[in-house]
Amino acid sequence: MINIIPQNIIRFFVLVFIQVVILNNLQFSGFVNPFIYILFILLLPFETPSWLLLIIGFVTGLTIDVFSGTIAIHTIATTLAAYARPFVLTLFAPRDGYESRTSPTLKYYDLLWIIRYSVVIVLIHHSCLFLVEVFRFSGFFYTLLRIILSSILTSILIIISQLLFYKNK
Repeated sequence: MINIIPQNIIRFFVLVFIQVVILNNLQFSGFVNPFIYILFILLLPFETPSWLLLIIGFVTGLTIDVFSGTIAIHTIATTLAAYARPFVLTLFAPRDGYESRTSPTLKYYDLLWIIRYSVVIVLIHHSCLFLVEVFRFSGFFYTLLRIILSSILTSILIIISQLLFYKNK
């Protein structure tokens, strides 16, 4: 259990670095913005208490906001994703429940489960992020297109990272 803390600290810094240095500088026609940092929230252990999830989500979003020069949009979206995570996990819980001392990775769960779980959290995060960023109903379909395309790209990157770094059981 003590090994999980340094592993997650390293994961946090690596994902924030990738997001700030590489992915924030990539935009495809203004429609697609990949936000891989949400993977940090997705991969936290199942036993993470809800209060700690909210704090971690807040700090993660705030860190991205500070380095991106945005005002609280990532903080709001990531905190919402962290808040929604326990409900989504309950929605997709296996019949026997989750194995103790595991995390939602391809190492412990199958690819279909990982896809469903990550897509739902990514959609929640991206919907909040882009709707707060625009904060108006004019151009709703443009914003909807950005949500869908960015969610697809982010989900693909998350699945690729799972396939690269975790072995299936």
